[in-house]
Amino acid sequence: MEMAKTLEDRVVETDARPPYASHQVRIEPSGRRVRALFDGKVIVDSRNALLVYEPRRLPVYYFPARDVRVELLKATKNEIDSGSTGEVARWNIEAGDRIAENAAWSYREPSGERAPLKDHFAFYWNRLDSWYEEDDEVFVHPRDPYHRVDVLNSSRHVRVVVEGEVVAETDKPRLLFETGLPTRYYIPKLDIRMDLLESTDSLTACPYKGEASYWSVRAGGKVVKDLVWSYPAPIPECPKIENLLSFYNERADIYVDGELQPRPRTPWS
Repeated sequence: MEMAKTLEDRVVETDARPPYASHQVRIEPSGRRVRALFDGKVIVDSRNALLVYEPRRLPVYYFPARDVRVELLKATKNEIDSGSTGEVARWNIEAGDRIAENAAWSYREPSGERAPLKDHFAFYWNRLDSWYEEDDEVFVHPRDPYHRVDVLNSSRHVRVVVEGEVVAETDKPRLLFETGLPTRYYIPKLDIRMDLLESTDSLTACPYKGEASYWSVRAGGKVVKDLVWSYPAPIPECPKIENLLSFYNERADIYVDGELQPRPRTPWS
């Protein structure tokens, strides 16, 4: 008989390796029309955006100056000398009565791998009000074409145990496979002890799935905060998870076909 594993034995690291050298700068034409709004004004509207991967950063759009409302950008004194990457200028957005401080940046004289970024601007995503790729609103950061989300119907038996109490059990899960993340098990509400769940005010957004709402779980005399989430209205590319619930593998015991799954170590652990 296999000996019971401790929690430490069941923790596994996730390791997402993109299909390119993550320590190098990679620049690709996006091909998408990209727009960003601030205070009701279009700050950028471009069909010539560059999708740029820089070390230790999420992908970022850089826009040619001709596609940016540069008259609304005001240079700040927060310039940075980034050594080999050159001087980085910071810009405020000033539109009407609103100011977004240090909302944009640009390289003064980029060289080497970054040379194509000359006369281009990039923006901190959350300092503008809304972003669109073509006519679809996009959240958090640009969608990475190397990042996949696949949702598959399954007949696996999934059981979720929280603080020793069975909270969910189903033979009809939908499994979500997302690049670099552990498998997520989305479960119908009919197969969940909804009486043990308490809705919270927490909200998050994902560029690949949409906006999520959360529940805490009251089990075993404890409340495990924001353990469960759902996408009540996912983006059109991800309709199969609509109104299903998923539990953080990192903080719950999930059994699949009777086998206790490892707890992944991720930013949500």
